[in-house]
Amino acid sequence: MTSVQLLDSSTPQTTPDTPATGRAARRKAQSRKRSLAARYLGYVGYFVGAGLISGAVVHHPLDPDRYTRIAAYGALVFLAATVLNEFLLTRERPGLPRILVVIGSSLLLSFGIGMLSGGLQHFDDFPTRGAVLVPAGIVVSFIAYVIKDADTPTRRIFSLLGLTVLAVATLAFFGLREVAASMEATPGDGHSHGTAEEPAADDHAPSTTPATPAPGTSVQPKPVSPPPPHNDGHTGH
Repeated sequence: MTSVQLLDSSTPQTTPDTPATGRAARRKAQSRKRSLAARYLGYVGYFVGAGLISGAVVHHPLDPDRYTRIAAYGALVFLAATVLNEFLLTRERPGLPRILVVIGSSLLLSFGIGMLSGGLQHFDDFPTRGAVLVPAGIVVSFIAYVIKDADTPTRRIFSLLGLTVLAVATLAFFGLREVAASMEATPGDGHSHGTAEEPAADDHAPSTTPATPAPGTSVQPKPVSPPPPHNDGHTGH
């Protein structure tokens, strides 16, 4: 074997990247840049949907029709974000049973987060309702998350972690109920969202504002009484 052959055999063969590999890398980078907007929308959709639901579940007694619609809008936004993040932005496409499980658990998770967030945020305004929403939101959100997570078996709901979550929710319920009872005994000045009555006027304060007549009625001028006759001590006959 000649020296040239020895050199050829000892020199490693280095081949540059093929054009196909370079194009694939560029397409992957461009695809990730384009998906930035989609990933942003999916991320924001979770919070917007949960925020709408949190306000709706707390204020629902004030206007049931209105806040039922708001809760439905929040659920739709949250589900749209779930579909975007879980199905459209992933390489693996789950089957129909898994899709139904993810959608159902995501809807449950949105209401659990909404109850927890809304109950904490508006506890001063609705203490009795908040004392129920906060612990219920803890339990519901935990169960929904375990069901939604594909890597976590469902039996973990009844594990030591699940019992801990249940204990925390129970303590939160009894503790917040006592706080709510003390707050109702000494009401504060929380914002009422337009449901509180206007403060009563002072009954002993003189009224200087003339009464406003009802619409469509005419106001007759009050007759002026003549001054009493001057009494000079003599009685007339």
